[in-house]
Order: sequence, then structure tokens, then C-alpha cells
Amino acid sequence: MGADGSQIGIVSTQDALRQAQDLDLDLVEVAPQANPPVARIMDYGKFKYERDIRQKEARKKQARIEVKEIKFRPKIDRHDYATKKGHVERFLRAGARVKVTIMFRGREMARTELGRKILDRLVEDLGDSAVVESVPKQDGRNMVMVIAPTKKHPEPKSEGERAVAPEAPEAGPASAPQEVAAAPADQPQEAQ
Repeated sequence: MGADGSQIGIVSTQDALRQAQDLDLDLVEVAPQANPPVARIMDYGKFKYERDIRQKEARKKQARIEVKEIKFRPKIDRHDYATKKGHVERFLRAGARVKVTIMFRGREMARTELGRKILDRLVEDLGDSAVVESVPKQDGRNMVMVIAPTKKHPEPKSEGERAVAPEAPEAGPASAPQEVAAAPADQPQEAQ
């Protein structure tokens, strides 16, 4: 094949090399198993460079799934559980998979069903926003489960901050002048 992609036909190796050298290009064997072998006249350095650029672009477009980890203990308090559950929900909304680990120490190893109950409760509390990717498994002193989001949810950070931000500044300055106005009114009454 020629440099422009046209078919040259069956040519001896010496003639093909001479044609490539005349064009200041390389002779690259494309299909060595074919009979006769197929070769192409091309700028091999440029070909490698363009191939690397295409691979780099493909890697950029490739979706990278992040795995976050959160650790629980069997004797977790309700508030601590709620806080960690909130973190798991935030990770899932961001589209990350979550590795939930229950860590057992000492005598807690005899009551691994407590850890299993916590994991089951977490899955139940998350409801439709998560799906169990790997069921809880005992791994030494840890019980591990992986959950993934059912679908990607956009992070509602910007809207939540906008809703909260205007309320806070309005409430602050409005309450401060009332206190200042009330203080001078109290002082003259006491003086009389």
C-alpha cells in the first residue's frame, strides 16, 4: 500500500524499500501472515504519535469509578450511625461505590451477627438509592460489604448552599439592630 492508502500491488521487498526511501518514509509490515505479506509505506513516527494521542483521549473519556470506604463498629450509637449513613448517602449521590466495613475487636468476634444487623439496617435505610454489589463477608476481624448507587444523582450542593446562604445573612443583620435598639430603651427607663 502506498503512503496515500492506494494499492500498489505485489512488489518485491527491495522495490518497496526503494519506493519508501524515495518518499523519505518507512516501510511497515501490516499483515505478516498474509500470502504475500502486506506492507505499507508510512511515516511510522507520526503513526505512533497519533496512536498515543488517541489512547490518551480514550483514557480521559473513560469513566473512573471511585470506591470510598466507611468503617463502623458493632457498638455504634444512633447519632454516630446517622452521621456515617449521611456520609454514605453523600458518596452514593456523587456516584461512588462505597465499601462498608464493620470492625470487630476482642469479644465482639463472638457476636458477628450484630455487625450483620448494622449492615442490613444500612441497606434498608438507604432504600432505592443503593444496591448491594457484594454481600457482607467476614474477612478476618472485619465484615465487608460493597454498595453502589442505583443511578447517578447530581450533587445538589450548589442549590442547597444558595437556599441556606440568603437566609443566614438576612436573619443576622435584622436581629442585631433590634437588640441595639432595645438596649438604649432599657437604659433610660432604669435611670428615671
